[in-house]
Amino acid sequence: MKGVVYYSKIEAIRNQMFIDDLINEAGRIGIELHLLTGDKQPDTDVDFILFRDRNPSLAGQFESEGFRLVNRAEVNRIANDKLKSFELATLLGIAAVPTKKVRRVDQITAYPCVLKTIDGYGGQEVVLCTSQIQAQGFFTQFHNQTIIAQPYIESGARDIRVFMLGEEVIAAVKRTGNGSFKSNYTLGGSVEKYTLDGWQEKEAKRIAKALKSDYIGIDFILLPDGRWLFNEIEDPVGARSLYTTHDFSVAGELMEYIKLRLS
Repeated sequence: MKGVVYYSKIEAIRNQMFIDDLINEAGRIGIELHLLTGDKQPDTDVDFILFRDRNPSLAGQFESEGFRLVNRAEVNRIANDKLKSFELATLLGIAAVPTKKVRRVDQITAYPCVLKTIDGYGGQEVVLCTSQIQAQGFFTQFHNQTIIAQPYIESGARDIRVFMLGEEVIAAVKRTGNGSFKSNYTLGGSVEKYTLDGWQEKEAKRIAKALKSDYIGIDFILLPDGRWLFNEIEDPVGARSLYTTHDFSVAGELMEYIKLRLS
């Protein structure tokens, strides 16, 4: 079996350790895996492309050329649009952070609120606004992008990221922000292993099943009373928090999954 793992050039540098682990784990189970970056084209005889970029257009192009993508282009399209992700969760009957598209500051009806671009990631292009002046600054900075507004929900800057392989949960972590309402581990937050309740596992599985995804992360804001609210889907999902809290190779689990699915 032969495949490639695709990254943008910049993200390939930042994720070199994970790429090395993917290639090593692939070789261990008899898969020939190579890195593909930028505008290079995959060989026509590859069995799959492990697509690790936030680029639905390129993912769609690869699929139109007949390549099998992990994840498929539709997953990339929905996961990298926070409004579409919210609409999916709502359609599935999963409680979610109320989200609406806003074109002007006067469409925001209450403060504090959280403003985001629909395609930001890693805690970037997200701001907590307590006034119309702050909101206007965000609109000015991102005037060429689609913006969504969410109410600020007190959670102690805690959220749960659930890692899914197909329709199965492989692990979950609890992330806690450090002096910020953002819980992202890459922004200095702390992370710990988290065990899902049965109802939480069912909701995560429902989302993955509807998406027909291969490998994603699903983020839920953890409320003080123990409930949670769906917030975002991550594709490609980073695995740094998982390597920190668990003692198995995420890359190994992913490559085993791909071999099983394609055999």
